[in-house]
Amino acid sequence: MPHAAAEPVSPSSYRHPSAARRLSLAGLAAVGVSFGFARYGYGLFLPDIRAEFDLPLSVVGMIGSATYAGYLGALLLVGLCAARVGPRVLVTIGGCSATAGMAIVALAQQWPWLVAGLVLAGTSPGWVWAPFSDAVDRALPPGRRERVLALIPSGTAFGVAVAGPLAMVMYGTAWRYAWLVFAIGAFAATVYNVRVLPSGPAAPARERRAAALSLSWFARRGVAPLALTALSYGCTGSVYWLLAVDTITAAGVSGGGSRTAAVFWTITGVAGMTGVATGAVFARLGLRRSHVLIFSLLSVAAALLWAAPGTPLGVGLSAILYGPSFMAGSALLAVWSYQVFPERPTAGFSATVFFLGVGTIAGPATAGVLADRHGAQAALLAAAILAAATCSTALPSAKGAGPRRLRRRASPRP
Repeated sequence: MPHAAAEPVSPSSYRHPSAARRLSLAGLAAVGVSFGFARYGYGLFLPDIRAEFDLPLSVVGMIGSATYAGYLGALLLVGLCAARVGPRVLVTIGGCSATAGMAIVALAQQWPWLVAGLVLAGTSPGWVWAPFSDAVDRALPPGRRERVLALIPSGTAFGVAVAGPLAMVMYGTAWRYAWLVFAIGAFAATVYNVRVLPSGPAAPARERRAAALSLSWFARRGVAPLALTALSYGCTGSVYWLLAVDTITAAGVSGGGSRTAAVFWTITGVAGMTGVATGAVFARLGLRRSHVLIFSLLSVAAALLWAAPGTPLGVGLSAILYGPSFMAGSALLAVWSYQVFPERPTAGFSATVFFLGVGTIAGPATAGVLADRHGAQAALLAAAILAAATCSTALPSAKGAGPRRLRRRASPRP
């Protein structure tokens, strides 16, 4: 197992400036393989997978529901166990889930094995993302934490930017080779994270300051707008991922099929790479104005596919706007949650991402009903309206994040 070869990393070693770079790279890699490969790779290769295994739509729906259920289950376990085992163990579990799951998918000869691999790989995002809140808090000085937290979610864009071109060249029966590449990438990312992340439970002094987890612990000032924002972000994002390619294909932008999906999501992923600058944007604008900007751009991106799904300009602009705003939305939730739950960052962020997951489940279900009755474009319009309405959930001042810079914490370290 990868973790057997790693030696504990001294906390003092993280004070060096390169510590932030190492932790950022570890987070980008873990999020990239778990979201960009394990989660969104299924959608990129779904036409080829369905064709080979002759999957009925009922099985496709079952796979989607099972992966989301596993994702939420992993989040709950992370929130409960983070303080006891530390971030390294949780991220390692997620990395191993992604590696094993995607390898099973690549080698599966019957659809039950395919489903098992997809579900196992689909749990990995629930394991890997939230623990970085604790890792960053424990390993970095206050002035660096929120910028790194804002950077890590953009790993999804890098993962999609790699997966998209692979889907363009490894289509048809060659899709299995892409999933082997995914599995190898996940293994490499896991090994690197084992070497970089802090191990063990939180320091005793920090544990004494943290209250026991309970519903009353989560019910604190600032939670309601954060939870509503996460719920809306999950809804709008999942509806866009679900309906974007079908809408532009039906409108006749290109020939359709898996190649259309690959090109569209590659553009989205490449544009989303600009998410590496999210921390600087937050520092300049503050969380409130960044919140309004992000959801305004998400609204415009969805509205463009409602208004002009048959024009290359409208489709391209939608992808270019959606990529950075979607990645920045993840960063917003990470930083905002860290400010609301400073004493137990991973537990708090797990709760935040749980609301995101609920939105991810509710969004497609609601959009599917709306699309059946009024068409996919109507569902995209509803997503655009929801994103615009979410601008109102921003706090007047997001827990102290000023208009020019991120708040720098001065709380004593254990």
